[in-house]
Amino acid sequence: MSDLHAARRTRLRERCAAVGSAAALISRPANVRYLAGGVPPGAALLLGPAQDVLLCPQALCDDAGEGRPAEDLRVLVLPAGGGDPALAAAELAAGAGAESLAVEEHHLTVTRHRALAAASTRLRLADLGRTVEQLRLIKDDDELSCLRIAAEITDHALGELLESILVGRTERHLALELDRRLADHGAEGSAFPTSVGTGPNSGRAGHRPTDRRVEEGDFLTVRLGARYRGYRCELGRTFVIGSSPDSWQIELYELVFAAQRAGREALAPGVEYREVDRAARQMLDSAGYGEGLEPATGHGVGLEIDEDPRLSPAAMGKLDACVPVTVQPGVQIPGRGGVRIDDTLVVRPPADGGPELLTITTKELLAL
Repeated sequence: MSDLHAARRTRLRERCAAVGSAAALISRPANVRYLAGGVPPGAALLLGPAQDVLLCPQALCDDAGEGRPAEDLRVLVLPAGGGDPALAAAELAAGAGAESLAVEEHHLTVTRHRALAAASTRLRLADLGRTVEQLRLIKDDDELSCLRIAAEITDHALGELLESILVGRTERHLALELDRRLADHGAEGSAFPTSVGTGPNSGRAGHRPTDRRVEEGDFLTVRLGARYRGYRCELGRTFVIGSSPDSWQIELYELVFAAQRAGREALAPGVEYREVDRAARQMLDSAGYGEGLEPATGHGVGLEIDEDPRLSPAAMGKLDACVPVTVQPGVQIPGRGGVRIDDTLVVRPPADGGPELLTITTKELLAL
């Protein structure tokens, strides 16, 4: 693992050298973890010029979920009340003779950026931009392995819930049970706030569970994901409560399922992000649901649940192999409910069998 993180830092150092910076300050938490391994909250990473240093605001612990920093890193724990690790990193860089320091301006507040400039007047601050995020885009074998395990945990948690009695239980209760089942199967926690929606709440994007109880005839939508070794996946499914769905429920479900399948089948290296969105969106738009659709049909996943790339109408760029994304169209009819189907997949070339589906819970419209 230390070799893996060292290789990632080497690639970043090469990018920095190409723009004339001998040192870089990484402050965005997901980026620090990607380059340094397990780190405590609030840590900052200094790359060069003399050595790579992880500056921590608190002592390291043996949290199995967070992991340990790469062994080749120098770890510097600041004294209690020792200030901002980013400022301490800038002072280290200046003391080591660096003339410029690349920083993540998109993550720094204006106040923090000013403090960095004032703390080390000999340093010229340059914008690193989203360089680390671009390095994170294509996942290596270790990252993909973590995502597969996260997806397996998520599938197990949802599968167990579906075997229990659902009628009469509240959305909030079901969401809490799903979180517990994720933990029981080895997740560090949930990848994002678990969402359960019933009846008129079903299919609603970003729905926060309420005390509404599950009733016969309801649509039930569930969105959840496990976090494993920092990596996050997403799974969303819709079910019907009762012996059989109504005709409008079958029609709506089949429409969203067809749109989601079109989005999944569009995933391939070299395909434009917006083309994947268009494949799914045009089916729902043609059926008259275009106005209420979400801004994006999917997004990247990894150390964060909403990473690059963005699969949206205006997104620029093309897919690469080994990029994990979600495809998650949904339709919500106010007052009646709706359908969401979310999957996490890894982009693969057609010669390798096409996109790799990580979340394998059935997409058949089950009557529970």
